[in-house]
Amino acid sequence: MERARRHSPKRDAILECLRSTHEHPAAEWVYAQLKPMIPDLSLATVYRNLAQFRKDGTVQVIGNVDGEERYDADLSPHSHFICRTCGKVADLPFSPVDMPDTSGVGRTDSCSVTYYGCCNECLQIC
Repeated sequence: MERARRHSPKRDAILECLRSTHEHPAAEWVYAQLKPMIPDLSLATVYRNLAQFRKDGTVQVIGNVDGEERYDADLSPHSHFICRTCGKVADLPFSPVDMPDTSGVGRTDSCSVTYYGCCNECLQIC
């Protein structure tokens, strides 16, 4: 049986930080944003809560960008664009995709679409 979690101001702050941005941040970014307001916050606490949010389905992991997992608290159907040059992650409108028949390998319960390329800001530099 799963143990009930107690209310935690740090956990609430971490989730609110994720919900208040469209940056698709890494754990270190969340930590840097909150540390000035919560001096006793540890990076381990941020990682532990992000893992729990992911397990609970409260946030999703976009993927690994420049060696860091990036998080998104927006669970509405949408896609992502990741710039291979600067690592920027941007939301894109949802576009339905044709789901392949997976009955021979298992049951599909979700699908995500991520586009990779060079963002407009990086295109101006190149």
